[in-house]
Amino acid sequence: MSVDSVKQKNISKTLTLWNFFTIGFGAIIGTGWIFLVGEWIIISGGPIPAMLAFLLGALLLLPIGAVFGELTSALPIDGGVIEYVDRTYGKTVSFITGWLLLLSNIIMCPWETIAVSTLFGTLFGDMFPWLRSIRLYSILGADVYLFPVLIALCLSGFIIRQNLHGPKAAAKAQSFLTKALLAGLLLAIISAFDKGSLANWQPLFLPVNESTAHTQATSLWTGIFALLTVTPFFYTGFDTIPQQAEEAAQGLDWHKFGRIISLALLSAATFYIICIAAFSSLIPWTSFVKQPLAALACLKHINFNLYFLMLCITVLGALGPMNSFYASSSRILLAMARKKQLPAAFSPSDHSQAIAKSTHILLSTSIVLAPFLGSNMLLPLTNVAALTFMFSCMMVSLACYKMRSSEANLYRPYKVPGGKAGISAACCVSFLIIAAMLLPGTSASLSKTEYLVLTGWTALGLLVKSLHLYKKNKDCR
Repeated sequence: MSVDSVKQKNISKTLTLWNFFTIGFGAIIGTGWIFLVGEWIIISGGPIPAMLAFLLGALLLLPIGAVFGELTSALPIDGGVIEYVDRTYGKTVSFITGWLLLLSNIIMCPWETIAVSTLFGTLFGDMFPWLRSIRLYSILGADVYLFPVLIALCLSGFIIRQNLHGPKAAAKAQSFLTKALLAGLLLAIISAFDKGSLANWQPLFLPVNESTAHTQATSLWTGIFALLTVTPFFYTGFDTIPQQAEEAAQGLDWHKFGRIISLALLSAATFYIICIAAFSSLIPWTSFVKQPLAALACLKHINFNLYFLMLCITVLGALGPMNSFYASSSRILLAMARKKQLPAAFSPSDHSQAIAKSTHILLSTSIVLAPFLGSNMLLPLTNVAALTFMFSCMMVSLACYKMRSSEANLYRPYKVPGGKAGISAACCVSFLIIAAMLLPGTSASLSKTEYLVLTGWTALGLLVKSLHLYKKNKDCR
């Protein structure tokens, strides 16, 4: 099947380079930075090794970003990952890649809904006790309250509504949410310049043992490496950029598009580094990390109004990834339906629409049900999502390498710097990250629960594939 034959000719083509950047940047950042900056500093043994770890993490992922840039600029198709792997390794490998990538994307929508509900049930609940006045039940040790659930549903409804109105409306929402995130970063910088001191970054390295995390490293360099193995998880989301390539505006500069993914990665690295630098400079970092939710707790003691404003920005920060992953999940389902790997119901019958009704129902249902599950329900899924994301990165890198030979004449507006050597680097990086997660004893290795989740999702994929093949064969008869 040719590329042209899978494109929807009447689909809205409105996304600009800025839209693609905000889609990727917003998906990467999310809310993790505001909750985990203290843990990052503990794991690495100080703010300076933490900043260096995030910088190196972004640099290691740049070859993977460049691979996505090359293939997407050459074959701008929604859910292109499935197409690239199908062209090089066949339908079975393409289905496996698509199914695992779907998990890494689709789980982020309900996860962010839970994050919003948790914020209103905990931090906002401390200021406004009425938010916790009606307790519904407890599940896996987490209390579920009525009002936080209702607020999370209302905010999630905004994201669902924007995506129902098409890619242009969703892109506008993403642009606004990204600007809100950047406003939060600006507030952190202003606070640091006003109240902070570089002396608070000392000592350069010190092992710390707190209830939330502890330093296993024994030196500055081992501290950097300890956090480095975790940083790829906080850069997942840049694949949301190529998933929506088909909606690119007419006349888009595809060479510049190839650089957008790398730009999003470097921008996210800058964001993380400034956050670590700003928050850890407000008070001595050894005191900073002793506080639960260190960044917010520190702001609360310095300026309560700033703390409240940052809380609001954190809520908006959760909506950004939800918006990005809603769109990218729908494009993955679309691509798999086009390849007849999933039922045709996931491909829009109305070619003016980017998302099928069945897809909207599936994604909306997962978002609406999520806040009722409690904050502890989806924790094991985060590392599994990171693993499945890195598997898709490895397969795309391998596909890019093979296509340099099998489709040497394919027009590539953007090419991976360094040619096959750069592509090989992407393959090696993704493989090493996967190995770090699968090998027991590493700081990134999966738990038993996470292995069960991965096994369950794989089994569900086999069931879906078998039922779909059975129906196809039955229809052929």
